[in-house]
Amino acid sequence: MAKPENHNLYAPRNWVAWISVWLLNLWSMLPWTLQVVIARAMGAASYFLIPRRRHIVEVNLRLCFPEWSDAEHKRQVREVLFNNMLGLVEATNAYRKPVEHWAYKVEIEGKALLDEAIAQGRGVLLLGAHYSHLDLGGAAAAVACNPYAIYRPNNNPVLDAYILNGRQRFMKGIVDRSDMRGTLRLLKKGELVWYPPDQDYGRRHSVYAPFFGVNAATITATSKLASFNQSPVLILSCYRDDQARCYRVEFLPSPEGFPSGDDTTDAALINGALEQCIRRAPTQYMWTHRRFKTQPEGKGKLYQ
Repeated sequence: MAKPENHNLYAPRNWVAWISVWLLNLWSMLPWTLQVVIARAMGAASYFLIPRRRHIVEVNLRLCFPEWSDAEHKRQVREVLFNNMLGLVEATNAYRKPVEHWAYKVEIEGKALLDEAIAQGRGVLLLGAHYSHLDLGGAAAAVACNPYAIYRPNNNPVLDAYILNGRQRFMKGIVDRSDMRGTLRLLKKGELVWYPPDQDYGRRHSVYAPFFGVNAATITATSKLASFNQSPVLILSCYRDDQARCYRVEFLPSPEGFPSGDDTTDAALINGALEQCIRRAPTQYMWTHRRFKTQPEGKGKLYQ
């Protein structure tokens, strides 16, 4: 990790974050099998020690998978927590090792589709979701291409510096999600931009569209980015196998009719495309976020 320029990062209030970073780095130095075993134990412990996050996962899964039995829901909640813990050490591994290290563990599908999109010379918008292995998935995608990534700054300055330093090892560059003009300039220059439109950022600049059949506030910036410069749009997804030893990166075509010119229609199309990807490995999605917190009848109501 690069030495922070802001000495306030060393203030006592940030010591817990520094210890966390140190422990993550230590964890990532262990044999991979042991890393997975520790993640499994931490996931099991978090089921009892982090009840708020567990509750969010429980609500999300019951909303999105009502067909599951109670026993299946409980089992899948534990799997989500395990995958989130494994994602922490996967991120640290991605930050510490060069992209070339992951090439033998990555399977790429849809590379021809990506090459065709790049050849158009109008930039490429890669739409993805927040998987638990988000960062290692980014490093895996970098085996096939060299994209910029949209980033929401972390509230903790130490973790923010740690994540930015790490992601810049495998991404061509990082763009703040609020810098829409910067993103448009990159597309105009013919660059690839990885953009995740699957989180709830409130009512502003959002419309309501179904996500797993549930009303979800969905940002409209995706349509604007796709329409500007007529940049081709691809869906980018990544999964790991059951032993977390192989990562499959897929480049898929955008849903038919996107962009349509209507924000609500476009939001439904993108949500549907991301949902299809997530259903292939549902517990690898980051269900710890309150995806449905903004509802017409009140914020956070579904999570009470």
